[in-house]
Amino acid sequence: MRRALPVLVLFSATVVATAAAFATPASQPPVVVHEWGTFTTVAGEDGQAINWLPLGGPTDLPCFVHHFKNPLFKVLPGGEQEGPVSYEQARSTLVGKVRMETPVLYFYSPEDARVSVNVRFPQGLMTEWYPTATVSQPFVVPSVLDDPGVEGAIDWPDVHVTPSRRVSFPTGPGQSHYYAARATDAAPLWVNGQDEKFLFYRGVASFSVPITARFNTDGTTTVTNLGTEPIPAVILFENRAGKLSYTRHGALATSATIDRPTAASSFKALRADLVSMLVATGLYAKEADAMVETWRDSWFEEGTRVFYVVPPRAVDAILPLTISPAPTAVARAFVGRMEIVTPESILLIQTALASNDTAALERHGRFLGPIADRLAARTSSVSDRSRLRAVTNTVFANYVSRFGTCQ
Repeated sequence: MRRALPVLVLFSATVVATAAAFATPASQPPVVVHEWGTFTTVAGEDGQAINWLPLGGPTDLPCFVHHFKNPLFKVLPGGEQEGPVSYEQARSTLVGKVRMETPVLYFYSPEDARVSVNVRFPQGLMTEWYPTATVSQPFVVPSVLDDPGVEGAIDWPDVHVTPSRRVSFPTGPGQSHYYAARATDAAPLWVNGQDEKFLFYRGVASFSVPITARFNTDGTTTVTNLGTEPIPAVILFENRAGKLSYTRHGALATSATIDRPTAASSFKALRADLVSMLVATGLYAKEADAMVETWRDSWFEEGTRVFYVVPPRAVDAILPLTISPAPTAVARAFVGRMEIVTPESILLIQTALASNDTAALERHGRFLGPIADRLAARTSSVSDRSRLRAVTNTVFANYVSRFGTCQ
């Protein structure tokens, strides 16, 4: 099997604090570590996670956050030209199954402590992170994730946990959901001269997620657990024209067919259910609140999706985490999100295409491609398929162009 050659990407910062200010403690106090994050996928007609463009679309991150820039990214899907492309083009053409969104690691300690942190990502790549870290992974081309041997890794070799320190965390212009993750009681961290409330990273991957979600002709959705551990909780959610509805299923050992939610629900009730699910995984209430607040706009946008709590052993296999010295306790809470393409979604695309309503098409955002692909597969006319792809590519390109000015 051909493997991409590894390249080491190292970002460094000038450390201005004195060594005495962050001296190694005489003995390591107890450290507790909590983490949350999201895995976003799109279900195919058989319910399996499919390839899409998980990095397509604007990011909601402050400019001080680091991102993986790859000057060797040359080939664009559907294009014949080669040569340097922009970071925005590289992001929007990387094909994969999974968008790993905003894992954050919190640290709690009664006294100052120092730890090293390593996260491996088999079948995945790291794309953004903060504070400064060492990221090791292959060169990136559009098909890099087709190689099952690909692996990214991120290292913070010297993390200072400083519970008694008063800190001003970095900010940038404009609003960002990134800041919501700071609303916890976790200790401030000092890493490579940078202050933050957590260790943050994101990525993209092609591993197999532990569920399938198949939309049935009668409007039900069959959710199947592909793993050996029960899935702790499952929610089927819909937002149709701003009307929220959801069904909480509970634990899933094998398979369940869930009726389409019909009763109108409030965001307050849904939020309370999500927070209780997350607290049950071991998160503190403030951490669970911070996670839901971080994703409130994205999780609950127009469409149909399944939310599920990823079983603990699955999380450890997907993202092996090593912290040294070992913490006294670790809790990792990851929510899977599987987007479901329904007949209503396809009809909306058809209607928008017929009326040249590009604004309606653009509202589907990064999920426009998978929905358009489903429609194209059902279209017999070659010219109609060509027009569909041309229009959706143009709309998607306009959507992608809304990146910030961070370089």
